[in-house]
Amino acid sequence: MTPPRVGVFGLLGSGNLGNDGSLEALLGHLRAEHPDAVVDALCGGPETVAARYGIAATRLHWYRGEYRTASRAGAMAGKGLGKLVDVFRTAAWVRRHDVVIVPGMGVLEATLPLRPWGFPYALFLLCASGRLLGTPVALVGVGAAPIGRRSTRALVRWSARLAAYRSYRDELSRDALREMGVDTARDQVHPDLAFALPAPAGSTAPGSVCVGVMAFHGGDDDRARADEIYRRYLDGTTRFVRALAEEGRPVRLLTGDACDRPVVAEILAAVDSPLVTAAEAASLADLMKETAAAETVVATRYHNLVCALRTGTPTLALSYAAKSDALMARMGLGAHCHPAREVDADRLLEQFREVERRAAELRRTLTAHNLTATRQLESRLAALTSALLPTADRTLEEAP
Repeated sequence: MTPPRVGVFGLLGSGNLGNDGSLEALLGHLRAEHPDAVVDALCGGPETVAARYGIAATRLHWYRGEYRTASRAGAMAGKGLGKLVDVFRTAAWVRRHDVVIVPGMGVLEATLPLRPWGFPYALFLLCASGRLLGTPVALVGVGAAPIGRRSTRALVRWSARLAAYRSYRDELSRDALREMGVDTARDQVHPDLAFALPAPAGSTAPGSVCVGVMAFHGGDDDRARADEIYRRYLDGTTRFVRALAEEGRPVRLLTGDACDRPVVAEILAAVDSPLVTAAEAASLADLMKETAAAETVVATRYHNLVCALRTGTPTLALSYAAKSDALMARMGLGAHCHPAREVDADRLLEQFREVERRAAELRRTLTAHNLTATRQLESRLAALTSALLPTADRTLEEAP
């Protein structure tokens, strides 16, 4: 029997630590349980993926300026030609594999600004190629949410329908796909793939707080109000950080994507305190080390929350989407959420003090929920990959 050929697909290596953490979790499982598998990627940052994870990688889009705004005729022509070329590039890549896996990520949602002919189109090409060429495409532990824009919703719906296997990181995601007209009767729900990553051990710094920030401009339907939403979020978060520093608290600013760095710079300039510093995290493992060393975490990005909860640190969510609320509820901290769209620094401080007051209880709660989440995820991954990989003629219909 020849080694199984596994392709992984997504905006990987592009600066989003959550996406890369999902890939790392999947690779860890494959290398432990299926060490003979030959894995390569079609992704946003092939150089980073190849260097960091030791697998071959191909650029997701033929046109290198895919995610830059095209204002000149040449750029628009390049983008248009790229859409056509990518049809054949994607199909050729899919054909080389026994199975293609999309590991985690919010690939079926538009909770952040998203152009339909960017990643949604790329995902549709992948799933359509898989169906036409007989290569199963598995969407594993992905996120989904209701989508307002008709073109984006159509591409997401057809991508999901054409995939051979789907599982989700929460019930809300499965419900969203069902509402979009996808038959989800056999689809599974399990914890986010990042819960398969090992949690670091370490001591906490007394009084320390990690604050995860984000370049938050609202969702895909908020483009007209994007600047207003961002300023309100930034002002409220800055006031909160300043209040902590004035109390003598060491504050560590966390990010989860390269686009968040300007937010950190603005907060540092506005607060101007030696107690407020910025973490330089290159992976989810780095973020987990930061959250494990803090007494409390207040965070916005979804995978900042995952890292804090995975390390068992009492956490308050600056929630920007229903997925954050669902994650906090799943881990027993559903009462500790604050809306990112309407950050009220005074109210946020009150909620923060409540989290601190309940810290010992919350740590016990998170320990129990982490154990359950890890076991569920390990069982689901083992069942899925054992059905996918033993022989080339096995189909995803056999997967539980």
